[in-house]
Amino acid sequence: MSFSGSYDAADVSFLLKPLPLQGFVDVAEKEYLIQSGQRHYSEMLSPESLPSAKYLSVFEQACSANMGRMAADCLALAALIAERRSGPVTLVSLARAGTPVGVVLNRLLPAVFGRASTHYSVSIIRDRGIDQVALEHILVQGHAPESIVFIDGWTGKGVISRELADAVAEFNLRRGTAIDGGLYVLSDLAGTAACAASCDDYLIPSSILNATVSGLISRSILNDAIGPDDFHGCVYYQQFAAHDQSRSFADSLAAQALALADQPRPPAAPSDKEQAAAVSRAYMLAALVQHGIGDVNMVKPGIGEATRVLLRRTPRLLIVRDAGAAEVAHLLLLAQEKNVPMVQDRALPYHAVSLIRSALDG
Repeated sequence: MSFSGSYDAADVSFLLKPLPLQGFVDVAEKEYLIQSGQRHYSEMLSPESLPSAKYLSVFEQACSANMGRMAADCLALAALIAERRSGPVTLVSLARAGTPVGVVLNRLLPAVFGRASTHYSVSIIRDRGIDQVALEHILVQGHAPESIVFIDGWTGKGVISRELADAVAEFNLRRGTAIDGGLYVLSDLAGTAACAASCDDYLIPSSILNATVSGLISRSILNDAIGPDDFHGCVYYQQFAAHDQSRSFADSLAAQALALADQPRPPAAPSDKEQAAAVSRAYMLAALVQHGIGDVNMVKPGIGEATRVLLRRTPRLLIVRDAGAAEVAHLLLLAQEKNVPMVQDRALPYHAVSLIRSALDG
């Protein structure tokens, strides 16, 4: 059974199974279990806390500085979707980073482009694929396979876009469907998305917060509590309701995008994914050598991924291109709060990169 989290029911249906608030694992233990291969990251969840007053202030500054850019990219992405799909559109966002984007696209498609749309948000997990039960559910509702468009906020290294393509190909083979497994994002740093409004590493404001900008849901969970016919799981942080920004953020973002739709604008054009892919490959190869890292999963390029590391993982190092840039102010604050060393690298092709600390050393 779907639910809408803290969003209005017309904005999204989360195809996730709410799980009880229990069984949390602290970040250090979780990191050790993941890196030692004893547990998969999707089996465990660390508790979330509300952002500090200082951090919330940085989020508000990011909204002031970059909400217009994000709104323009949402509008451009909606235009590209309208061009590439005929008839009603079924938006399937990847929870959580894709959810706010999907909410806004679900408003823009009918209002600006006259296209009926429905929005579901589903789980995808690295090495486990997309939630197949959720995909089956969407088809059972009568949505045409060719109407489905997968949505996320951004790409970092392209791991999830490749995971999605492989999982959807497997689903199509099993079901005899022809769902497009391409990923549509606002910013494609890895050059692996099917379509993106941009390849720029800019501060997407919703990347700063966790549950309180994503319908009060946790990262998705796939453990023994999930049966074969269940959706992937999540925790619903109802206790954060008084601090929730999900609806107000989506309302503001959609309003700015709708205002831009009334102004003359050039035709939407997809980003240069080949150039982004070349930059990503070159950086990753150099970073592994420079920092003595053997596992690419320990390197998280781009503001969005760097933020996730500082919020949810055990960071080893924060690298920024310009320590005085507004785009990285929240990262510097988090690094300071968590005693994570920071270095400035003017040659960095992104605003920021976070490295994850090995939990297996010593």
